[in-house]
Amino acid sequence: MKYPNITKAKFISRPNRFIAEVEIGGRRETVHVKNTGRCKELLIPGCEVWLTAPGTPDRKTKYDLVAVCKNTGILFNIDSQAPNKVMREWLDSQGFDRIVPEFTYGESRIDFYMERGGEKYLLEVKGCTLETDGAGYFPDAPTQRGVKHIRELIKARADSYNAAIGFVIQMDGVRKVYANTATHPEFGKALDEAKAAGVKVLFFPCHAEPDSLVITEMIEG
Repeated sequence: MKYPNITKAKFISRPNRFIAEVEIGGRRETVHVKNTGRCKELLIPGCEVWLTAPGTPDRKTKYDLVAVCKNTGILFNIDSQAPNKVMREWLDSQGFDRIVPEFTYGESRIDFYMERGGEKYLLEVKGCTLETDGAGYFPDAPTQRGVKHIRELIKARADSYNAAIGFVIQMDGVRKVYANTATHPEFGKALDEAKAAGVKVLFFPCHAEPDSLVITEMIEG
C-alpha cells in the first residue's frame, strides 16, 4: 500500500480525536488524524509526522496525518484504513478462489470472507499501533465493537467456518500482539475464549515507510 504523496511536518497538538495541529515549513496547519485511537504515546508535541493530501473536493482539511516517528526512532503508520488495504493486497497473493470484503455474518460485518477448495474462511482485521518494549498491544482504547466481532468469530467457528482474527502490526520490529487487558479486560477474555473455540490468532508484521506499508510475513499465535 503506497500513498501518492507525502509531506513531513512537526506535531503541535491534538485538540480532539479527529484533528491535529502541525507545523509545515514554518506555517501552522490543521490536519485530519486518520486514527480515532488515543495514540498518546506517539503524538507528542515536537515529534515528526507525515501527511498525505488526498485531494478530495470540499474537505475542511487539506491533509491526513498517516505516520509518526516515536521517540524511540521507530516509524509508525497510524492510518486506521491501512490494515484492511494491506491485508487485501496480501490475500490477493494467497491463492483464494474468492475474496469478499465487508462480509455480513450474524449481526456484524466481518472484514473478509474467503473461499478456497470448498473451504470457507472469515478474517477480522485489527491494526496494532501500540508498542511497549518490542511487543504490540491491542486495543489502545476500549472497543466493544472488537469484542462483538470476536463473539461472531466464535459462532462462525461452530458453524464450520475457518475463523481468524489478524493483527496487522503497523511498525517494524514487532512480531506478536498481546491483549491490552489493562485497558480493556473484556477484550482479553473474549480473545482467550476465541482461541479455546478454535479461532486462529494471526500476526502480520509489516515494514513501514512514511509513504507505504507492506505485510512481510504471517505468524500464527
